[in-house]
Amino acid sequence: MSDATQNPPLPLGYSPLKPGQIANVVTCLDMRTPPAPRAARPGDEKFVLEPWVRPSVADFRALFRRVGEDWLWYSRLIMADEKLRAILDSPDVDLYRLYEGGEVLGLLELDFREAGQCELSFFGLVPQAIGKGAGRYLVDRGIALAWNRGGARPPIQRLWVHTCTFDHPAALGFYQKAGFKPYAFMVEVQDDPRLTGHLPRKAAPHVPVLDP
Repeated sequence: MSDATQNPPLPLGYSPLKPGQIANVVTCLDMRTPPAPRAARPGDEKFVLEPWVRPSVADFRALFRRVGEDWLWYSRLIMADEKLRAILDSPDVDLYRLYEGGEVLGLLELDFREAGQCELSFFGLVPQAIGKGAGRYLVDRGIALAWNRGGARPPIQRLWVHTCTFDHPAALGFYQKAGFKPYAFMVEVQDDPRLTGHLPRKAAPHVPVLDP
């Protein structure tokens, strides 16, 4: 996702959607300097974050779906295979999987394709890992990796992330506690992926399905 858009601002008041569409309010957050490292917590030693190098499109989408189905993650499900393959192969996109005892708990994607900045483009846990400390460990490691990537690229001046009203209700506060500050709102409109067959109808029960 980009935090820039060519679409005009919405008018004041209510704006109706076409049948079969959904909308969410997106909050963009960023940080311009690395935050002070937070102390490790008991239990962090059980987590292992490993690079995920050039996964297959099918394997990536399988984990993407496991992590994001409850929150209506759909962007990589509707994306053309060739476009997704190019992202997964990009030397400027770093992918990681979080493990505990050999079991995959989460997904982290850092996107350095825009010079001088990094987007924490995808971050999430499988449902059974939520609320057990894995999220804090993963975001802290992700922030450290973004600010300390090294290599031939110059250091970043900005790390940003977005969350939305489809996400876990604690997501916004979680990112703020990690050091991110809100700077913009956007509204995203898309065809409901539960009606297009990209996600099951039971996904994200906190967002009603409205049949056209």
